[in-house]
Amino acid sequence: MSLERRPPQSTLADPLLAWRDEFPILSQTTYLVSNSLGAMPRAVYDSLRAYADTWAARGVRAWGEGWWEMNVRVGDKVGAIIGAPPGTVSMHQNISIAQGILLSCFDFDGPRNKVVVESGIFPSVYYVLRGMLPPHVELCMIESEDDGVSVPVERLIAAIDERTLLVPISHVLFRSAYILDVQAIIEKAHSVGAIVILDGYHAAGIVPFDVSALNVDFYLGGVLKWMCGGPGGVFLYARPDYLKTIRPRLTGWMAHQRPFAFEVDELDFRDDAFRFLNGTPAIPSLYANEPGVDIIAQVGVEAIRRKSMRQTALLIALAEAAGFTVHSPRDPAQRGGTVTLEPDPTCSYEISRELIARNIVVDYRAQAGIRVSPHFYNSDEEVHQVVEAIQAIIADGSWRRHAAGRAFVT
Repeated sequence: MSLERRPPQSTLADPLLAWRDEFPILSQTTYLVSNSLGAMPRAVYDSLRAYADTWAARGVRAWGEGWWEMNVRVGDKVGAIIGAPPGTVSMHQNISIAQGILLSCFDFDGPRNKVVVESGIFPSVYYVLRGMLPPHVELCMIESEDDGVSVPVERLIAAIDERTLLVPISHVLFRSAYILDVQAIIEKAHSVGAIVILDGYHAAGIVPFDVSALNVDFYLGGVLKWMCGGPGGVFLYARPDYLKTIRPRLTGWMAHQRPFAFEVDELDFRDDAFRFLNGTPAIPSLYANEPGVDIIAQVGVEAIRRKSMRQTALLIALAEAAGFTVHSPRDPAQRGGTVTLEPDPTCSYEISRELIARNIVVDYRAQAGIRVSPHFYNSDEEVHQVVEAIQAIIADGSWRRHAAGRAFVT
């Protein structure tokens, strides 16, 4: 059935569509790329204006009137969504900085000289590991056995032993949206004294989880994607016991108990999320982060997850009926919010470019394919639309006009 003949979906059938008006881009674009950058909430206009008005009217006084505490205040809003106690979540500019802060906390000169990772790791995290780990540390990578769709968790668990210091792994793989059994990994790591750093960038806001129930040591994620918070909003959760013991070497004055004493002496760390802060935070990003986090809290990740599981199942069914290869798990319990499609391995990139040219926004990842990510504000009609558009692009050959070269950002 064509898109034109399909009756529009109502908010009675899908109450989450009532949120569509809060996201300006949805009125003019089929936006199916929330795995990369969530749609901007309308309230960001007001939030950033409030930032500008505060700076204009209050100047430096704004630090004492809210800016100094804003980082952890926004962190607490994220914490309420992920099951973190107040004062355990700090906000950072990007995942590389947050990972670097954590890695700076550990001593790699002892008997624990092994770090276990998986091949689905996001490259930026891998680069930080390679850059900061001493040469003598063994970086043990567990390879995928199905072309990157999943990671053999049993092999990962088996690799964690008494020599292992850190297990920095993905919660959801960025290429395929495969959800790792992180509970089993955490339990094994703790049984041998290893520490787990979960990268939940592709889980937060789309897959429900509770960091306290998981008993994870550290959890990193971002509000950039499924939480619709925009760039510059990575969060770092630390289990409360670490907030009194661990000592980051990548640090700064905001981590000090008495920052305005300006003591050039031993750093007296705070016993809360400020412990992981360093220099002056990017206040405009924090203003921009808040509206999306507030919306996700109101909608509820459980409700978002139910819809996501249904829509990604619909997308897989439509793609397979069209003859496309699907590089995402079929089991909804193992699948995050993204479905990665390969309509034709010889021209999937070019097809993705033509989709964008037709105002159907997706993205493309090498060694995977076209990532399509319906969120709570997307309709079923848009899911049908993207598959029908791919079929039309293949049929009319319009993808060929993108074959001459590749954009730097894909």
